[in-house]
Amino acid sequence: MSLKQNKDNKVRKPKIPFYQDVEGYRIPGLFSSETYMSALGYKPRPDDLFIVTYPKCGTTWVQNIVACIFRDGKPFQSALEFLTETPFLEMTGAETVENTKRPCAIKTHLPFHVAPWSPAAKYIFVARNPKDCCVSFYHFVKSMPGYRFEDGEFDDFFELFINGETDFGDYFDIIVSWYKHINDPNVLFLSYEQLKKDTKSCILKIGEFLGSQYKEKLEQDEKFLEDVILHSSFDFMNEHLNKHMIELNKMPRDIILNNSNIPSGIRNLFLHGSRTTKDDSPWITYVRKGVVGDWRNYFSPSQNTRLEKKFKERTAGTDLQDLWKDYM
Repeated sequence: MSLKQNKDNKVRKPKIPFYQDVEGYRIPGLFSSETYMSALGYKPRPDDLFIVTYPKCGTTWVQNIVACIFRDGKPFQSALEFLTETPFLEMTGAETVENTKRPCAIKTHLPFHVAPWSPAAKYIFVARNPKDCCVSFYHFVKSMPGYRFEDGEFDDFFELFINGETDFGDYFDIIVSWYKHINDPNVLFLSYEQLKKDTKSCILKIGEFLGSQYKEKLEQDEKFLEDVILHSSFDFMNEHLNKHMIELNKMPRDIILNNSNIPSGIRNLFLHGSRTTKDDSPWITYVRKGVVGDWRNYFSPSQNTRLEKKFKERTAGTDLQDLWKDYM
């Protein structure tokens, strides 16, 4: 990244979050490289369900929808429940995922060519228009102390995003590689914008995809459907999930590090001091605005032109350009 001038016309070096490169893959600096590599070698079980996204494309939302369906409409009661019952493959590693009680949803940000794939497993892929994704990802990285990007600017992050240099790689590598498989019978494709526009219909689609027993219960039990909608809603997650993260932040460090029920990948983040020191702040802010179109508050005209150009080039020959014509 080149030097740039700030608002006071002083030349400064652009900020870069704390990353590490592991055998050609860029991951957060606080992740365990060994755990990450084990994730690449994970062998899917026939009863596995994966939620696949690029970061900040609706991952947490769909994790909570699926979990509420599996949990009879009940929400998570703690951050540890959320982190252990919907394990993040690249953070917790293959062994933890293998030992997680089923049914569960496994989170991953891997592109198709390296993701654990099996025709017997199921995959929910969630896509979000790249402009809103970029803005949301910027705020996530800026808010999480482990990235060491508290004073980073949007312009810095935009350059990383458009050049495919953020953690988890190029947005287009992930979305295009998975979009080619949207007609596979074991893949359900959803967009963030669809979820916002008609949450109920999307939840019913997810239930049908998970299995006939979930489909029938959602269709026949109105209270169950209402509970799933409520407990996975933005307002509910914003209040409760962020509160759970604050509570986790207040837990004594030694208790977490010595708790064998907490996956080693999560303990590793605590071991390296990724938590904020403020007790009234979430350790990780999973839910911020949850809106469509926030990119208009951040993108300059030149940034918009550049991302439009890359979007058209990288999605040529797909229907993705039509998917977001009303949002970009």
